[in-house]
Amino acid sequence: MKPKGDTAMYEVGGDEIQTMNLDHHGLIAAVCKDLGVSEKVDQKLGPFDDRRVVSPGKAVVAMILNGLGFTNRRLYLSHQFFENKPIDKLLGDKAIKAEDITDYTLGHALDEISTYGASKLFGEIAFDIAMTNDLLSIHNHLDSTSFSVHGQYDRDDPAEVIEVTYGHSKDHRPDLKQIILSLVVNGPASIPIWMEPQNGNRSDKESFHETIKNVRSFQKQINLNTNYKWIADSALYSKEKLLSTNDYLWLCRVPETVKEAKELVKKDDKGIHWEIHEKGYKSSEIESNYGGRAQRWILFYSEQAHARETKTLDRKLANESDKLEKELWHLGNEIYNCEKDGLAALNRIKKKYKYFVVEHVIEPLRKFEKRGRPSLEDERVTVGYKVSSNFKKNRTAIEERLNSKGRFILATNDLDKVNYSRQLILNEYKEQQNVEGGFRFLKDPWFMVDSIFLKTPKRIEALMMVMTLCLLIYNVAQYKLRMTLKEKDETIPNQLNKPVQNPTMKWVFQIMEGVGIVNFFQEKSLPACRQVITNLNAIRKKIILLFGPTACDIYGLIVENPVKVLGT
Repeated sequence: MKPKGDTAMYEVGGDEIQTMNLDHHGLIAAVCKDLGVSEKVDQKLGPFDDRRVVSPGKAVVAMILNGLGFTNRRLYLSHQFFENKPIDKLLGDKAIKAEDITDYTLGHALDEISTYGASKLFGEIAFDIAMTNDLLSIHNHLDSTSFSVHGQYDRDDPAEVIEVTYGHSKDHRPDLKQIILSLVVNGPASIPIWMEPQNGNRSDKESFHETIKNVRSFQKQINLNTNYKWIADSALYSKEKLLSTNDYLWLCRVPETVKEAKELVKKDDKGIHWEIHEKGYKSSEIESNYGGRAQRWILFYSEQAHARETKTLDRKLANESDKLEKELWHLGNEIYNCEKDGLAALNRIKKKYKYFVVEHVIEPLRKFEKRGRPSLEDERVTVGYKVSSNFKKNRTAIEERLNSKGRFILATNDLDKVNYSRQLILNEYKEQQNVEGGFRFLKDPWFMVDSIFLKTPKRIEALMMVMTLCLLIYNVAQYKLRMTLKEKDETIPNQLNKPVQNPTMKWVFQIMEGVGIVNFFQEKSLPACRQVITNLNAIRKKIILLFGPTACDIYGLIVENPVKVLGT
């Protein structure tokens, strides 16, 4: 039957035509291939049975492609992820089919990673990539975060496997068990060079020093003699561990639980000699021998942080004022047996509101003993006590608190004031946000992190290694693209269609959405007789060319003047 009017009649394709989604996955596959990820994994975990279709290295790359696919697809559904993907192009192996990438295949690879050692394997791969591509600096940024998990977990060997348990949740989910990930980030590409799964109840004050010890031990194993400077938050600062050694340089924040630090941040502004820095910062330096170790303490002040923290304090005071008013109202309607009880109830309230001064009067409540109209001879008797009160802001406490807003203390055992200036100290500490950026990436709801439902702690350790490898690949790809854009003095449009040289890879991934492959078959049992890459506009071609020959080969582009790529 013919269609009515101008309605088009679509032809339904048969087995002679097949479409595959390539999107941005070819870029990730190209970076993995250029860096030799699969080969490095197989070299460490091999040799393998020749009958094995998917090697551990190919399985790891498959998990990276899944993780950086941003589809929020569970790990055991990886075969579904690859059903409409050109596996031969992405994994470089025509023998591998989507049905080969099963939960068993990936789980087997995770078991092998765990047996070898997740941290050891990651360190060997990451340091190799970083050293080969000149991506190491002398600064190691260390931090940790928690990942919530679901289910029951029993350790088969407590000496070798992390404990999934309750602990201080940085995700604000104390109701869930968790694991801790310590991460070390280094270099211009902010790549992770070390990852270390920790017990869910492990304290940063312990794990930070253990991670440093393990990385330094690993350096000796690979004959890397670089003496790194370690940069971390206040959890690194301790008398017992950090200040008891002096065989490496460190920079960290001083916790305000240290009495001297608490007094310094509250010090009146007029009594401090400030040195002005750029972007609203100023600093004042003192020499300290806290813990018996010579060190520099630099008190920093940030205008932006002060304004932000002052607004937060104002909101807190407004909320506390409302709560205090309600509590005092209820207090005033209570009758107490004696003055002491009324005063005790008042003091319990006052302890909760240190930024307010409460003034009160405790008065006896007097009534006639008999009911009815009293006679002239009747006298009132005390039947209880009531607390009348009002409050006002504690200006002294608030001013003292405002003095500390926007202030923080950084400490270092690098005593060279000439070559290690305060501005340089501030700049290096602010780079600590690169680790936090890595954690935000790993906790992206569209990333693989939601797949942490695996049955054993061993596989969780291995999966965290793969997740961190995803972060490494992502950051290397982003760095590679940005550096190539600068070297060639080229740009690509950002989300506002403005030319930039520092795009995020996530935005580049979005640009590449829609790139596909159309396969034409004469017979379904035979290879495609023709392949067509679709939806390659000018900007997509430009991005592919910027990634180099491997990416061009995957996307079917001819390279006349290939660019130098990382890993080659």
